[in-house]
Amino acid sequence: MQLISAISMKTIFPTAKFQQLRTPFYYYDTDLLNKTLQAAQSEADSYGYHLHYAVKANANPRVLAIIRAAGFGADCVSGGEIQAALAAGFAADKIVFAGVGKADWEINLGLDKDIFCFNVESIPELQVMDNLAAAKAKTACVALRINPEVDAHTHAHITTGKKENKFGINLDQLDSVLDVLDRLKNIKLIGLHFHIGSQLTELEPFQALCERVKTLLADLAKRNLHLENINFGGGLGIDYDNPNAHPIPDFGSYFKIFHDNFPVAAGQQIHFEPGRSIVGQCGSLISKVLYVKEGSVKKFVILDAGFTELIRPALYQASHLIENLDSHEPEETYDVVGPICESSDCFAKDIQLPQTQRGELIALRSAGAYSEIMASQYNCRQLPMAYFSDLL
Repeated sequence: MQLISAISMKTIFPTAKFQQLRTPFYYYDTDLLNKTLQAAQSEADSYGYHLHYAVKANANPRVLAIIRAAGFGADCVSGGEIQAALAAGFAADKIVFAGVGKADWEINLGLDKDIFCFNVESIPELQVMDNLAAAKAKTACVALRINPEVDAHTHAHITTGKKENKFGINLDQLDSVLDVLDRLKNIKLIGLHFHIGSQLTELEPFQALCERVKTLLADLAKRNLHLENINFGGGLGIDYDNPNAHPIPDFGSYFKIFHDNFPVAAGQQIHFEPGRSIVGQCGSLISKVLYVKEGSVKKFVILDAGFTELIRPALYQASHLIENLDSHEPEETYDVVGPICESSDCFAKDIQLPQTQRGELIALRSAGAYSEIMASQYNCRQLPMAYFSDLL
């Protein structure tokens, strides 16, 4: 991928057209989205892997339609996401449904639509699902979500594969779960599911996951259990600091580490659930400067976007590259904040931006994942519009 400098990046934003649009808004580069999908699918296809897009990353209907057209399945964590995936044209037999707290209506929806698989996280959930399936004279195909106790070395709020996390079945509980499964007549165990965390930028935890899964499958073979589907979840991170240099994640190295460290048994299918790595870099949050406020010790750039449009910095202390699309003046040091009536409504502290003035456009980059989908109407704010590069 050819590198794009920060200066030339400004020229690919249609700022003249942006000035006519009400800010803040989300802007999606459809060309980059399609290139990312092509790269991921091509690398996965080389090993025969199956991809299910994690809808929770971004459920914009047009984004979903583009991803569906690229041949992906869908990974859903709510009934609403199942409905959104179906509305976007995803085939039901390519939908997997995860989540630690599935409501009865959500399970019934999955059963009625004959989705591919439920990723199940507890004995009580298995028992409820068995009862609901029996009432419909159906069989629910399930994969057990296992906590492999692999440290993902990521933010505490987005690690999911450790014993203390609410997700999944702990390894020391697995025998009890399998004993219960033997007594459930409307449940069919078709695989195992794992997801150790999100925004992983080092591949070593994935190698550790492969080793843990190999050991687990050897133990299951002693019970004469040979499972045809292994789902390694998602978690591949993106470069928030330098999106211009790394617009597309290294899917080649990512899938190769599984290929090199996890031998696939005959008839076994391998699944992944990428989300952020697919949509993260194609989206930006475009905002306008309301005021530049000079305090006693700080200069504040106050935007018309806040954590209602991009909550990650407030929620995860996440960093996004911030660019002034209009100014070419010498740089100054600013805190970049929003208008929300909370002190946590801060995008960045003590960063360098070209000298900034009221009315200039600011791009918060790498906002394609966990931005629009997490937007709220706190302070009675309106939800922003979304625009696409090929439709402006």
